[in-house]
Amino acid sequence: MKCPFFGHTEDRVVDSRVGRNGEFIRRRRGCLKCHRRYTTYEYIEDVFPMVVKRDGRREPFDRQKLRSSILKACEKRSVGVQAVDDVVGEIEAKLHERVEKEISSLDLGEMVMEHLQRLDQVAYVRFASVYRQFKDIAQFMDEVKGLIKEGEKTKATPKPKVAAKART
Repeated sequence: MKCPFFGHTEDRVVDSRVGRNGEFIRRRRGCLKCHRRYTTYEYIEDVFPMVVKRDGRREPFDRQKLRSSILKACEKRSVGVQAVDDVVGEIEAKLHERVEKEISSLDLGEMVMEHLQRLDQVAYVRFASVYRQFKDIAQFMDEVKGLIKEGEKTKATPKPKVAAKART
């Protein structure tokens, strides 16, 4: 493994732990030359579907690209890194279940937006503005109004009342 600080190739594993449900192994490593520590993750190499871009290009699914786009949408929000990693993990799990060898970037974006809408509505609108390529403020406002209407529907749903116990 190459030291991320100075590029040395000699290191030792200080600690190893199995991550979420055995999906990965987290290793703490120490560089034998500069003595700095860093973390690496080992994942089983999976065959993910190819992502078909809007212009027809195809590129391999990139977990880090997905993660960084979600992190960018959640920037300066009270969304933890673990929550973002959980979203990425759930999307990866859905991709594993797919039979198809390709997924359109539009479908992938819809998956992300579905998760972000539940996670943080501001992050959702940020992501949607880039993903849906808003041309003006009107499109942005339409998206926000849709979120407000959904929130009102959720609040308007009456909660069942619990009958009070009779005193004797």
